This record gives sequence, C-alpha cells and structure tokens, in this order.
Amino acid sequence: MVGSGLMGRGIAHAAATGGFATVIHDVSPEALDLARARIRKDLDDGVGRGKLSREEADAALSRIRTAPSLEEAAEGTDFAIEAVPEQMELKTRVFGRLDALCPPAVVLATNTSALAVSEIAAAAEHPERVIGMHFFNPVPKMKLVEVVRTADTGPRTVTTTRQVAARMGKETVLVNESPGFVTSRINASIGNEAFLMLEQGVASAEDIDKAVKLGLNHPMGPFELVDLVGLDTRLAVLRRLHEKLGEKYRPAALLERYVAEGRLGRKAGRGVYDYGDPT
Repeated sequence: MVGSGLMGRGIAHAAATGGFATVIHDVSPEALDLARARIRKDLDDGVGRGKLSREEADAALSRIRTAPSLEEAAEGTDFAIEAVPEQMELKTRVFGRLDALCPPAVVLATNTSALAVSEIAAAAEHPERVIGMHFFNPVPKMKLVEVVRTADTGPRTVTTTRQVAARMGKETVLVNESPGFVTSRINASIGNEAFLMLEQGVASAEDIDKAVKLGLNHPMGPFELVDLVGLDTRLAVLRRLHEKLGEKYRPAALLERYVAEGRLGRKAGRGVYDYGDPT
C-alpha cells in the first residue's frame, strides 16, 4: 500500500481484515505512525459495533507493517495499490518506481477517482498490469470498488484485481476508462447542481440535503457528502471533467469560492456546514 492518508489507511484496513499481509509505505514516518494508530482505533470501533471479534481485530492488526522506503515495501509483494494525492506527476513517478521494483506478474493498481489510468500506466514498462481501483470513503464501510481498465490492461490483471477486491469484502463494477468513471461523474454532476441551486436561492443547504435523502432515498445529501469527501477534491474532479467533457461540468462559482476561503469540509472544520475544530 503506497500512501497512508485517509484512503491509503482505509484500503490497508480492508486488506488486513481480508486476510492479506499488508505493508504500508509513506514518505513521512509520522504519517505511518498515525495511520497505524488510526487503523487500530477503527478496528476497535468495529469490535465495539459487533462487526468483528476482538480476535479478528487483533489478527488484522498483526498483518499490518509499515515500511519507510518503497524498496522495502515492494520486496516480495504480490499486489500493489497506490493511494497518493491526486496529482498526475506524483502518481506517474510512483508508478515508474513500482514498475522497476516489482516483477512483471505483480498487478499495479491506482486508487484514483478521476485521473486517466492510461496516463498513469504510460509510466510503466508493462502497462498491461496497470489498473484502476477506485475505493470509496470510508473504505472499511463502503462496499463498492470501481475496477477501471484501459485499452492495454490485460485480462489476468482484471481477474486478479476483482478477486483481491472480493477478498476485501467488496463488490466490483468493471468500467472502461472514461473521465470520471461512473460514480465520480454522476456524483460531481449532482453535487455541482446542488451548489448552483444554493447559489440561486432555490432552497437552503439543509433542505436540499433533506430533499435528496427523503425524496430520492440517497443515504446522504449532496452537501453532507461533499463535506465528507472534501470540497477541494470535488472541485478538482469537476475541473478535470470540465476540461475533458465540456461546459456542463463547469464548477459552480460558490464551490470555487468556498475552496478559496479554505472551507474544505469536515477535515478543515468547515465546508458547507460548520463542524468546529477539525482536531
């Protein structure tokens, strides 16, 4: 597991509870320590909710180790997943190194929500083993993984990736590479329309969320969801969709303003709603 942020540690959690020996790499030793502590807390919470036994939680934690170098993390690996920040230059750099370090049979998966998997794969000498695995936050609770194949992705890579996801307790959908895949494209459209309605004074944020939850049976309203995902993350997705697919995906001015003001969602203590001190 390359990257120990919110998504990286969530994927590592799912892998370990699925029975995989899991190695997490991050350039920051402090981030690795925090990731292990948060995974321990999340496992303890799972025990408290009756989702797994104390023995299962302890066994999962025992399967996780951290590695300060990518070389150490890659040694002996059978399947690699990258979850570094959504920056193409960073992801291609990571994949170039993974491709050099891992034998050709090792699948290299990127957890991107909107970047072109084929562009990431171009950094690898063996693009047939590169695939997208779009997990959802919070990873231990969310059931879906979008498996995104490029024109070069090999059938063995697809089969292995779906098997790995299933062992993690996930359902998969197979998506041919396209901007935003399935879920990011739909979610971005719904969320952007919600911001446009809020701009226009159609209804309050609370009432828009309530209407979507009770009228359309969504588990979360669009503003609750964007505060969880991060307004900066949503804005980045919309900007990419706007660039690739045209005007219908132009980000709402209100979303742009909130991000410029640092209203990034729960992680910042304030997004569409106020949450207080994020710590």
